[in-house]
Amino acid sequence: MNDQIHSDGSGHEHGELGDAEYAEFMELAAQEGFDPEEVEGALDEAGHGPLPVLAVVGRPNVGKSTLVNRIIGRREAVVQDKPGVTRDRVSYEAEWAGRRFKVVDTGGWEQDVLGLDASVAAQAEYAIETADAVVFVVDSTVGATDTDEAVVKLLRRAGKPVVLCANKVDGQSGEADATALWSLGLGEPYPVSSLHGRGTGDMLDAVLEALPDAPAQKFGTALGGPRRIALIGRPNVGKSSLLNKVAGEDRVVVNEQAGTTRDPVDELIKLGGITWKFIDTAGIRRRVHLQEGADYYASLRTAAAVEKAEVAVILIDSSESISVQDQRIITMAVDAGRAIVVAFNKWDTLDEERRYYLEREIETELAQIAWAPRVNVSALTGRHMEKLVPAIETAIEGWETRVPTGRLNAFLGEIVAAHPHPIRGGKQPRILFGTQAGTKPPRFVLFASGFLEHGYRRFVERRLREEFGFEGTPIHISVRVREKRGRNK
Repeated sequence: MNDQIHSDGSGHEHGELGDAEYAEFMELAAQEGFDPEEVEGALDEAGHGPLPVLAVVGRPNVGKSTLVNRIIGRREAVVQDKPGVTRDRVSYEAEWAGRRFKVVDTGGWEQDVLGLDASVAAQAEYAIETADAVVFVVDSTVGATDTDEAVVKLLRRAGKPVVLCANKVDGQSGEADATALWSLGLGEPYPVSSLHGRGTGDMLDAVLEALPDAPAQKFGTALGGPRRIALIGRPNVGKSSLLNKVAGEDRVVVNEQAGTTRDPVDELIKLGGITWKFIDTAGIRRRVHLQEGADYYASLRTAAAVEKAEVAVILIDSSESISVQDQRIITMAVDAGRAIVVAFNKWDTLDEERRYYLEREIETELAQIAWAPRVNVSALTGRHMEKLVPAIETAIEGWETRVPTGRLNAFLGEIVAAHPHPIRGGKQPRILFGTQAGTKPPRFVLFASGFLEHGYRRFVERRLREEFGFEGTPIHISVRVREKRGRNK
């Protein structure tokens, strides 16, 4: 259902603004000299739902990570001249020709592998399953191998749109090698050099044709089902124990060996008089090597579970120092735009000294989510489990909060008057007006007379939270700067 999306009759959607509110807003934009199409674009970009997903798959060492780096425009995916080094972060945001989408970088797919290595293939299969479209990368200098043929069968079964990338075509001489890949039966092979960027534009044009437009947000009660809660955290932090405790029975395998849980287990659990869908996800290791392919697969499944969820309950072992890995998991949930609750497990085992140092760690290491509700629990004994539901409900409420445009602009006017932006280069940029283009999470678009510094944006976010709540949710703020106008305008 899209009952919160309205249209002005011209085919333009304007997020969650009602018709009257939208008309008033556009009149305000015109008075300030903003181009209507630019304003429409800003609202559309900020108000969209989850981005479409593109999976990049292929056998090991065909250049998938190099291609991902080329698509996203920066070096983020790990690249080494040996197969099997992709094992950690799996998704990135990209943009081409004004459209945004997510790219999933997968480990190499190989057929007939055994043991833990089988999960390296399985995670690529799962990436295909959850993607909207697939780029299948083949090494054109080698040609189609038996493994490539096996991937083709997998892709045909999945039924997803496929763009065939003939990689390592560095010049005209390699074009013939790329042409030979028509034999795979996947349509036109796009000759590309992911290392040098040759041909990637044509390939990305084909990707945009294969990908759906970003859909409108469809979370929560609009679906008519239980709210979805993802339990995430490092391995062996107690996620399965917590799920068993809230369920009141042993539904999930619990083992002292870290990483027992491989696949998310969806459980309908009644808690606090409400039925919730809990997803118990596998823990994420900091560095996952080739022999630990199952853990990389678990990392991908965890990322997918966060994407499906509305609330991420992040479990942290309070008996240990807050780690870089804890922070990375938090960043994953924040970047996904989920409501967040932080649960500190094993609280009953702490002495006074550890509690003192933990509070200091929370202040410094978790400052980025100081707005998230916090509960101190024991998954083993059930201590303070009754506090979990109110925390989740608080986070959902913040996640779904919307501020009417009139009230928001009155608030912004007070901010600009009381705390103007610092003068830079003889100029003082100011916020002219703004609107909340979407919820889940709250997404704001501010229109300004000049560039707003990051520190000032953070100040605006902090004041928004003080004024309107937004407890338990990230806030996205984008700023559009007015084009310079001539003197006669």
